[in-house]
Amino acid sequence: MPYRFDQTMFKTVLFPLDASPEAQHAALTAINLVKYHQSRLVLLSVVEDGTDAGRPEQASVEVVAQLLEKAQAIFQDQGIEAETIEREGKPAFVICDVADEVSADLIVIGCRGVGLTEEGSTESVSNRVINLAPCPVLVVP
Repeated sequence: MPYRFDQTMFKTVLFPLDASPEAQHAALTAINLVKYHQSRLVLLSVVEDGTDAGRPEQASVEVVAQLLEKAQAIFQDQGIEAETIEREGKPAFVICDVADEVSADLIVIGCRGVGLTEEGSTESVSNRVINLAPCPVLVVP
């Protein structure tokens, strides 16, 4: 018997985002998934340590707060109520910790393609999330 896709399969979707074009592109996938599965959506953005930040804009608490507010409004315009979480730390580890905390059934994350090279595989947030996540991860190229 073929596998049937259960519409309630993804009760909680975690969508970690930053200010990158890749995250903006992945938002469309998150919107479609959340609507189809009628999922709870949790938006997460991580304030990175300023000395360690891969993206300097992610080191600003104010910029991250504005990003989450703007993203929440975009999802609301699509008829989706989204919870927001702002945390500080190393993105991949924070994403996986939050996924565990909110009992995420799926993480939807954008990808810059950095992890496709041997040098970039250890630096890639999406690659680390894939390896550490407590649930399935959908990487949107």
